[in-house]
Amino acid sequence: MKALRTVTALAACVLLVSACGVGGDSAGADEQSLTWASTGGQFQEDEKTALQEPFTAKTGTKFVNISPAEQAQVRTMVTSGKTIWDLANMSWIYAGAYCGELFEKLDDPALDRGKFPPGTTSDCFVPTYRYANIFSYNADMYPDEKPTSVRDFFDTKKFPGKRVVFDYPKAGLLEAALVADGVPAEQVYPLDVDRAFKKIDTIKSSIVFAPSYGAIQQMLVDKQASMVLTVTARTIVSAQSGANLVPVWDFNTTDIGALVIPKNAPHKALAQQMLAFVTEPEQAAAYAKLTGTAPARLDVDLNSVGYTDEQKSFNAFLPDRGTTLEQDKQWWIENTDALTKRWTSWKVG
Repeated sequence: MKALRTVTALAACVLLVSACGVGGDSAGADEQSLTWASTGGQFQEDEKTALQEPFTAKTGTKFVNISPAEQAQVRTMVTSGKTIWDLANMSWIYAGAYCGELFEKLDDPALDRGKFPPGTTSDCFVPTYRYANIFSYNADMYPDEKPTSVRDFFDTKKFPGKRVVFDYPKAGLLEAALVADGVPAEQVYPLDVDRAFKKIDTIKSSIVFAPSYGAIQQMLVDKQASMVLTVTARTIVSAQSGANLVPVWDFNTTDIGALVIPKNAPHKALAQQMLAFVTEPEQAAAYAKLTGTAPARLDVDLNSVGYTDEQKSFNAFLPDRGTTLEQDKQWWIENTDALTKRWTSWKVG
């Protein structure tokens, strides 16, 4: 059975110009325009600055920016035959699970998959940036002995305190649990889910499952949690907001961000040109500099990005940052639906 079939469509969504999103910009009915759905907030502002504005300067293409970008909205648009979005920043899992059904296959030769790390592409997505699920601790809360390995995340006797994670099974906790339990990183996949949950059970009472990245940031700044597993950009923002975070470079999972093209997008060819443009070295470096993430392409030198010292301190892709493991794309595409159900029932069990 295909993964993610249980996603609920937003039946009440009216497919007008807003495409169910919150409109921000308008390009009118100009043929040379792209409708771009994303997360909103600073993340989307960085996309405008580093990616959209240079493309407009080069090609004259205008952008209609809306948010949020949700899978249910894509399903509603496609099944009703009224696709309005050209590009959407959302999980690659959806594009992988519904490739060719709800999302367009990418056939522009400029999207050379050989430019990207092995295992990070499919017929319907290529990475636009890379990030890590970083294990950090608040140094103010451990003035004496410091955590030094992923095992310490699961040692509440030696290192007491709340651990905060994003409330989603793909946020790095399952892989961390297996490595902390003695599984070599190269043998983590396919995930031994039973063993992972058994390990997490040992600290379940100390875990806070945050409903949003903003909630994680607030908990860290307010010292309501002493340890965290969260994405690169949110780790950096939390540190900038006052949380005295120190990363532990022992084991961290890595993943990609992706822009995907909904099925029957009005401007598929232009959208693919934009995808190729986004991953070119100049744009990739500009976006990485704004967000602290890493360029998707292997041929972009991280030293050319111009990271701040703070960004460098939380960059898992620099040398000497311990073991990193790219989350297995095909495994997650095939197993996310069942694992999300189990995750939900396990939390309340």
